[in-house]
Amino acid sequence: MNEQGDKGIESLLVWRQAIEYAVQISNKVFSLLPSVERYALAAQLRRSAQSVSANIAEGYGRYYYQEGIRFCYIARESLEESYSHLTLACKMGYLPEELFHEFAFKTQELRKLLNGYIAFLKRGKRGVDEPGNHAIREGLISHDIDDDHDPTIDFDWSQCGPIPDQPVTKS
Repeated sequence: MNEQGDKGIESLLVWRQAIEYAVQISNKVFSLLPSVERYALAAQLRRSAQSVSANIAEGYGRYYYQEGIRFCYIARESLEESYSHLTLACKMGYLPEELFHEFAFKTQELRKLLNGYIAFLKRGKRGVDEPGNHAIREGLISHDIDDDHDPTIDFDWSQCGPIPDQPVTKS
């Protein structure tokens, strides 16, 4: 998937913003949480916030576009999880509302960037051997109901083989 030449992951604005998001949460939120939350809310928030950029990077390093998109979906899930933890911290009185609103805005902006990157990847060219590149299409079948015609009359039932008298059991 790395068709960016030598630019690398640093060329992705969404990845840089995700890194900044995790850094800001670390710098501004963790010190406000009580020690009782150190191994619960703080640890979960740390993991989910760091997971956003990590999954973008992992998807960027994948060969197939579909794998990259899948990791971006996981990054988006982690972003929503981080927002949920921030909301909980605010509702529990650990996080001032103005700081929560700052992070709500940053979450929204990062969500837009991530959705845009996913859309970009979806528009990208797929490799010949990429999973999902080979579409299977059925022919057009008419599903019109004709009360005057019984479709079973024209069907060649002999193609189905003999109908057993008893249920078929595996031996």
